[in-house]
Amino acid sequence: MGFLSDSQNCDGAGGAQSSWASGFKGLIRRKQVDSIHANSSQTGHHQLAKELSIPHLIAIGVGTTIGAGVYILVGTVAREHSGPALAISFLIAGIAAALSAFCYAELSSRCPSAGSAYHYSYICVGEGIAWLIGWALILEYTVGGSAVARGISPNLASLFGGADSLPAFLARQTIPSLGVVVDPCAALLVFLVTGLLCVGIKESTVAQAIVTTANVCAMIFVIIAGGYLGFKTGWPGYELPVGYFPYGVDGMLTGAATVFFAYIGFDSVASTAEEVKNPQRDLPLGIGFALSICCSLYMLVSIVIVGLVPYYSMDPDTPISSAFASHGLHWAAYIITAGATTALCATLMGSLLPQPRILMAMARDGLLPTFFSDVNARTQVPVKSTLLTGIIAAILAFFMDVAQLAGMVSVGTLLAFTMVAISVLILRYVPPDEMPLPSSLQESIDSVSSRYSGSGKDIEGETLKVHGGSSKRGRHVLLGRGNEPVEYPLIPKQAACMLNDNRRKIAGWTIMFTCVGVLLLTSSASSLGLPSFFRFTMCGIGGVLLLAGLVVLTCIDQDDARHSFGHSGGFLCPLVPLLPILCILINVYLLINLGAATWTRVTVWLAVGALVYAFYGRTHSSLRDAVYVPVAHVEEIYRTSENSPA
Repeated sequence: MGFLSDSQNCDGAGGAQSSWASGFKGLIRRKQVDSIHANSSQTGHHQLAKELSIPHLIAIGVGTTIGAGVYILVGTVAREHSGPALAISFLIAGIAAALSAFCYAELSSRCPSAGSAYHYSYICVGEGIAWLIGWALILEYTVGGSAVARGISPNLASLFGGADSLPAFLARQTIPSLGVVVDPCAALLVFLVTGLLCVGIKESTVAQAIVTTANVCAMIFVIIAGGYLGFKTGWPGYELPVGYFPYGVDGMLTGAATVFFAYIGFDSVASTAEEVKNPQRDLPLGIGFALSICCSLYMLVSIVIVGLVPYYSMDPDTPISSAFASHGLHWAAYIITAGATTALCATLMGSLLPQPRILMAMARDGLLPTFFSDVNARTQVPVKSTLLTGIIAAILAFFMDVAQLAGMVSVGTLLAFTMVAISVLILRYVPPDEMPLPSSLQESIDSVSSRYSGSGKDIEGETLKVHGGSSKRGRHVLLGRGNEPVEYPLIPKQAACMLNDNRRKIAGWTIMFTCVGVLLLTSSASSLGLPSFFRFTMCGIGGVLLLAGLVVLTCIDQDDARHSFGHSGGFLCPLVPLLPILCILINVYLLINLGAATWTRVTVWLAVGALVYAFYGRTHSSLRDAVYVPVAHVEEIYRTSENSPA
């Protein structure tokens, strides 16, 4: 009794059907967690330098997360949504961000390779979704870096005395014939940061730590000096007849949804996983400490500023400076402006750091040209990807006012957060039970298979079944002489194995229907223009699917294979499945509410990405000729390959 490769089965169904089946299988093929075997097989590629420890990761996380937005956001959100309850809005948003941080912490410690959410999606979900996540992250970091760079020059000008204080070659200029405002200072800063990133990961991280420290010191000054003024004046911002919630609990929650985006940035820590000395220990701690520091600073600053000035009197553009000025401390504006400038510089470094590593990971997998996967032998940095990223970001920062594209940055981040939470559910309940191996190991695979075929042994109740790749070349990998397929033994399944298969099927369908329920619930709840009956019906259906999925996943056992998946000894996300499902719900709700204009632009970008994948990535994927074997036999196959004569 034998098992044929999927591609062989497709051949008998006709060319068109085979093509469709092959294309679909390409979208759902999954890669293995990078291991010593995978790394050793990556010939021609230098490895990234393992230089980072917990302090470096905290500097990256805090520097990327705390941008200049907090210096403006406190005034806007307090005036329009939260009032004196601004600190609670930051706390709720921080808790929501922590849900994603827990998911990132587990996956980054289990799968410590460059690529972040793209890498996790490829391992847990499939190639098609991973490509879209990677493509969205490329947009996020490019547009995000350009937008940050455009915001630095006005702050620099304010720091040195006004809009006309910068030298002519750095000041913004208008091209009358084109109606375009160019920003040479922004482009120059992008080039400087790009050069710093090319020097080495440790050097660039130390520079980011210095700039981030200056920003944190400015925020500490706001907290200490503002607290002194508050106690001296009796906190006038809290002595209001409207109470602590002038806009109600709904306003406070709306404010939390708005300030949630102030926590975006800790995911940059995960993109450096391959460069961390002890990823199983340091990555979870780095992510956790960075998010905790950011949340604490945000809350303390908001408590002080809202207490100094009544929320309705805040300046929406310069809330912190104006709050100090109202108490006679006009000189404090220089410290605050310096803090905003250093915050933007640190965020610029954090925005340009992850993208070359995501491009490198995609190129390693064959989805992009090998140009992007080259790592400099001396600096151990993907210099080519970094330079190309910096040039494109500098051009955008020089010519374009990218503020209108800022929403597209949020789409990439929220899509990544959502997919990471889904990946945690898949890892816990239906982890991959087959692993792709290169077709060069076909002889070792045949040797191990024939060994069990001759002895009739069964290891761990698993059958050594082998699936071939979906390409034409892959169709012949499992063929013997002539046109007869090689047969592999099917060992009878025991009752426990059958129960495990049923549990995996139930868990897989439950995860899918839970995600459908989240989508129905959030989209119908956000569509206020729908007829009431239809809207509430869809909300009810979505809510039932969501709750049913949570109950089913809570009642069934998680897969035992999760213990051996990836690198062991790292962080484990608590409260699964509740925590990942809440994470999915929050992120999908925020995605739905980003607006039609943002989604139109993102759809165009994703459509371009789909074409690139269809015409290049799909046909050049490193998994195109892979042979899938049960996970239990992978180590034995590698040992057989190492012991076989050359």
